[in-house]
Amino acid sequence: MDIIPAIDLINGSCVRLTGGDFARQTTYSADPLAQAQYFEQLGATRLHLVDLDGARAREPRQLAVLERIAANTRLHIDFGGGIQTTQAAEQAFAAGAAQLTAGSIAAREPALVGEWLARFGAERIIIGADFKGEHIAVSAWTEQSDQTLTGFVGAYLAVGATTFICTDVSRDGQLQGPATDTYTALRQQFPAARFVASGGVTTVADVAALRALGMSGAIIGKALYEGTITEAELRAELLK
Repeated sequence: MDIIPAIDLINGSCVRLTGGDFARQTTYSADPLAQAQYFEQLGATRLHLVDLDGARAREPRQLAVLERIAANTRLHIDFGGGIQTTQAAEQAFAAGAAQLTAGSIAAREPALVGEWLARFGAERIIIGADFKGEHIAVSAWTEQSDQTLTGFVGAYLAVGATTFICTDVSRDGQLQGPATDTYTALRQQFPAARFVASGGVTTVADVAALRALGMSGAIIGKALYEGTITEAELRAELLK
């Protein structure tokens, strides 16, 4: 299982939101490149990079930061936030993203994201299945759609998607543990899909539970910044 540190960006700084609420924001570092290099030094090979400004503006706003990190680390970066057009997707890839996460756009315009899967390849397009309860959340998590999580995943698997980042909005940044019951159900219903857990991962016990479920990856954010998963524990997990 891939252990994937997360960097969320607002105004070029590393931040974390609580429950996806922009009014409940904590800034941890003014230098995202230094933060990314720190994760790399600990042994990370992957990075989940989210442009929160772009998510609100519906167009990328942090491509320069993406480019700096891609140019100065060897991290495999999946980038999301504000990717709403094919042009924006191409710009993000040109800036150094190895993969893109299609979030709200995947809920709003499935035909367009289907085109991206065909054009760029399923291995380069991750479907962002952000959920609250049983439904998909959109618009930087400020709105809840009428699409169910399972219906959403099933529809994308049918058109060639393979990998899903499943973020429990209600748990993100709360340090209350991941949505293991939801992930268990998804793994049982869609055994061929690759699921990456996001939201609420707080301790190494949470990581172990997700690994036991057969999750393909676990994104860890606030737990690293707040120290509920220590540097030594992260190093150990990255070696497994």
